[in-house]
Amino acid sequence: MNKGAIGKSLVTLDDIRSAAERIRAIARRTPMLDVSSIAGHALFLKCESLQPGGAFKIRGAYNMVAQLTEEERRRGVVTYSSGNHGQAMALAARQLHSPATVVMPTSAPQIKIDGARTFGAEVIFAGTTSVERRERAEKEAATRGLTMVPPFDHGWIIAGQGTLGLEILEQQPDVETVLVPVGGGGLLAGVAAAIKQSRQSVRVVGVEPTGAAAMKASLEAGHVVTLAKTESIADGLMPLRPGDLTFAHAQAFVDEVVTVEDSQIIDAVLWLFGSAKVVAEPSGAATVAAALAGASQGVTVAIVSGGNIGLEKLGELRDHRR
Repeated sequence: MNKGAIGKSLVTLDDIRSAAERIRAIARRTPMLDVSSIAGHALFLKCESLQPGGAFKIRGAYNMVAQLTEEERRRGVVTYSSGNHGQAMALAARQLHSPATVVMPTSAPQIKIDGARTFGAEVIFAGTTSVERRERAEKEAATRGLTMVPPFDHGWIIAGQGTLGLEILEQQPDVETVLVPVGGGGLLAGVAAAIKQSRQSVRVVGVEPTGAAAMKASLEAGHVVTLAKTESIADGLMPLRPGDLTFAHAQAFVDEVVTVEDSQIIDAVLWLFGSAKVVAEPSGAATVAAALAGASQGVTVAIVSGGNIGLEKLGELRDHRR
């Protein structure tokens, strides 16, 4: 990794290319779906909802667990997650024969809880905020000798997520704008690092819910900002603060961060399901909400980052918008 001007070690293209080789055995090369005719402008969906575990998270989780020592894997791994990273780490740990523990919020969707357990993880519940989850996971790591696999703020995680950026450039060579959902910032950091170190002219735009815009606030302030609270229907995009390392990558590589309202996210989930025939959870549809609201510039790729939503939740969203 290179030392950036902002004083943090930034992942390199070589880091990301190595990660791509490392995860090849488990991560899918997900399809790029052209929805331009129904969107009314040049819009393509990168369907990470079709990854094992239903989200992009397998890229970073597997890249990290695969690089742990045999002894670290034998003792076990732990993470804190609103759901998708926990499922991905559990799957990676199962593939690499390592016990997994996932700390989730008490408000986690049942589909994500069931997913982590299906992949063999022990699930522990702690509070409703990322801070509460992290504290409990750190306690489990210290008392049980487990290795932490953080959801976003680690170079190996960021490099794994960056493999998605390389795929976008390969699958859509004429891309001009890439829309990336932002929670803690791991996906944004990795995708932006991959794209800007490959093709500087492509715009990379982060998308956050209006009620959880920690990365936007941090970039505007010039330092990491911790929000007093976050509120959004997009449960995977609600950390109180971005990671220190993900923020450094955003400063170095991201062109802009925009926000979308929950109502726009709900409309995007329903539009994807009804018009594009794509199942996306609210966190995964935030980029499409931004695209439909005018954030697209030229040929645009919106990352649909996850599809872990139950039929009952889809029904609730439909009823909410009636």
